[in-house]
Amino acid sequence: MQPERGLVLVVEDEVAIADVIRRNLAQAGYGVVVAGDGPTALAAVAKHRPSAVVLDIGLPGLDGIEVCRRLRAGNDWTPVLFVTARDDEIDRVLGLELGADDYVVKPFSPRELVARVGSVLRRARGPQTPELLRAADLAVDPAEHRVWVADTEVDLTATEFDLLVFLLRRPGRVFAREQLLSEVWGYAATTSTRTVDVHVAQLRSKLREASPIRTVRGVGYAVRQQR
Repeated sequence: MQPERGLVLVVEDEVAIADVIRRNLAQAGYGVVVAGDGPTALAAVAKHRPSAVVLDIGLPGLDGIEVCRRLRAGNDWTPVLFVTARDDEIDRVLGLELGADDYVVKPFSPRELVARVGSVLRRARGPQTPELLRAADLAVDPAEHRVWVADTEVDLTATEFDLLVFLLRRPGRVFAREQLLSEVWGYAATTSTRTVDVHVAQLRSKLREASPIRTVRGVGYAVRQQR
């Protein structure tokens, strides 16, 4: 039985860092399982079915990016928060395009990481309301965490889903990237707002012509008002 706040799988090959993450998550009320490499991480996901995965990119052998790729290829959409020592935009964008929900860069504040995990899990659980949101051929069920384009169901990460629902509930209103980071991600823009752009690009790629999100040049993003 998982703890009330959820079970988090921490995948980190540096024992000292893994222990810091484990202790801080445990103090916040999470159950924690630790894996030190990619194959062990994949086996742990299958065995324990964690609520979220804190995944180091720089693992030996099978790295974190490949672990995430294999999870998504197997249609496993457990929320993933990448941890990377490389302060490199390419790594971040690649990770998000693979279906990661967020990332932190080493060295990081353990309190910030715990807060990020909490935000990812809140997005994954979603609002438990019966409303069905629609925009042309797009239909979204917030309670069941499901999305359809026409009659085809589309898989979204927790963050992609929450971003879409947030904008759909406020049609016509324009949000700056900093606002979206605050409202959807749950934290201030301490790093590049490129994270928002990547998630919007991924939504557009998955929803194709059914995507209702428009770019307001120099400002941010909005959902088209339905006529």
